[in-house]
Amino acid sequence: MDAVTSDPVRWGVLGCANIATRKVIPGMQQSRWSRVDAIASRSLENATSVARALGIARAYGSYEALLEDPAIEAVYIPLPNHLHAEWTLAAAGAGKHVLCEKPLAISSSEARTMIDGCNAAGVKLMEAFMYRLHPLWVEVRRLVAEGLIGDLLAIQSFFSYRNVDPANIRNIPEYGGGALMDVGCYPVNVARMLFASEPSAVRSSIRRDPTFGTDVVTSAILDFEGRHATFTCSTQLEDDQRVELVGTTGRLLVEIPFNIPPDRPTRVLHFAGGEPPVSPNVEVHEVGPADQYGVQADLFSRAIRQNSAVPTDPEDAVSNLRVLERIFAEAKA
Repeated sequence: MDAVTSDPVRWGVLGCANIATRKVIPGMQQSRWSRVDAIASRSLENATSVARALGIARAYGSYEALLEDPAIEAVYIPLPNHLHAEWTLAAAGAGKHVLCEKPLAISSSEARTMIDGCNAAGVKLMEAFMYRLHPLWVEVRRLVAEGLIGDLLAIQSFFSYRNVDPANIRNIPEYGGGALMDVGCYPVNVARMLFASEPSAVRSSIRRDPTFGTDVVTSAILDFEGRHATFTCSTQLEDDQRVELVGTTGRLLVEIPFNIPPDRPTRVLHFAGGEPPVSPNVEVHEVGPADQYGVQADLFSRAIRQNSAVPTDPEDAVSNLRVLERIFAEAKA
């Protein structure tokens, strides 16, 4: 491989959100194919402070200023959901490739506009569903594909945390807040990924906060032509997350499916036979430590350098949002 194609991609970050400063940027800085060279905030003081703390070379007091930096090749966007489309299209117009936090947009039609804009500009776009690129999920997909649990017919997921701060963006409807958009999108994505199709029917129930107006407990049943995915997500329950895959001859429990720790092994428990539920046979599949944000950055950056397809087609984001829209609509019916 020649020197040009092996150089790390030069990244800029639009915003100083916690997800960026605590998880994504540190992961990117450890990756082989990525280098974070600039960060922007609407406050130059804030951007400078974060840049100094994280060892980033350049800080900008506006997103526009970063996009005008000719050295930056790609941007990561961790902004609130309602700003994703605006700044993705601005980045595309500046010739920058875009890795945008999930959900890609606040509607499927908005996501379609983002994809069309990036295609027209000749830049790559990917939704940052980092979990699906982690070796843990590579292993899960392998086990399912090899028939370890027979035919996969049911997926049960739970993803919750508690946040009752009225000023937090996750509790502001106009910003695309609420449980389904923030964390319910993960169980939907898991089901679509593992069933490799779209749900033929949707049923749902939603509890909304009387003050915020956001959905705070949302549950849904997704019917994939007789295969079922059920989940509950919440922004006002005890922190928890799990995914269980149930097949005709066994089941898999993914212990930490989404916020996968970068510094310790993760496990998939395989249950089959024995004397369930008291004493089932259990086999542990352990996956070594990996930083899912670093993996994501490397795979996206390699796609840029090699001019190949990104690991998760942005069309997947449109399809995921369509399911979220169906869940909201069904709950109102």
